[in-house]
Amino acid sequence: MEKVVEMHNVSMNYHALSGETQAIEKLSLTVSDGEFISIVGPSGCGKSTLLSLISGVLEPSKGKIFIKSKEVQRPTGNIGYMLQKDHLFEWRTIIKNVIIGLEIQGTLNEKTYDSAEKLLKEYGLYEFKNHYPRQLSGGMRQRAALIRTLATNPDILLLDEPFSALDYQTRLAISEEIWLIIKKEKKTAILVTHDIAEAISMSDRVIVLTKRPAEVKSIHEINLTCENKTPINCREAPEFRFYFNTIWKELDVHV
Repeated sequence: MEKVVEMHNVSMNYHALSGETQAIEKLSLTVSDGEFISIVGPSGCGKSTLLSLISGVLEPSKGKIFIKSKEVQRPTGNIGYMLQKDHLFEWRTIIKNVIIGLEIQGTLNEKTYDSAEKLLKEYGLYEFKNHYPRQLSGGMRQRAALIRTLATNPDILLLDEPFSALDYQTRLAISEEIWLIIKKEKKTAILVTHDIAEAISMSDRVIVLTKRPAEVKSIHEINLTCENKTPINCREAPEFRFYFNTIWKELDVHV
């Protein structure tokens, strides 16, 4: 299977007047085409920094990062970013929010506009396309944010705790919806989360990082026995508790 993301001995140092902070140290990682991986680790260990490096927003202090065999040196249009907050513009309608990436890239035309509308139809928001974000629920807003990201047809989706601002019930429902959308669109996805259960239920692999400076502590191939595989169904799998307890212990800084 094609390697979409390759990180080779990547280190990241932040410089300030108070001194240097090492966020990531000699981290290597690969992600295959169509794979959904999650990254977990102690608070402040550099998980979000890792996504910023992959996206090209930050340049590593050492090491190299490749996307589809091309070295990452700046932000590119083939990576979509979804954050904790939906960042929908309140003064723009949903369809206007969805096409904003196309406008910025200079790729908005009749064909791409029709594709954006098709995504809204496919994922249940077409009837709300002329509504404003304030008229949508939190879950619907996150779905709109994902559709906005998909509208530019990125190769990779970077998800930085996109469900953490939602209440628990909505979080379960919308994570299920978004996982199904990502799988249907056959996208490669990297999720950063503090929620171990969320990571296990959604992922093909879970990457556990050490405390700062972050290194890869362990990699768990997730194989769950469940029919009609979806994140909610996977939580009922007999192997689920084993993965949860193992990762929980690895994240406990006192162990």
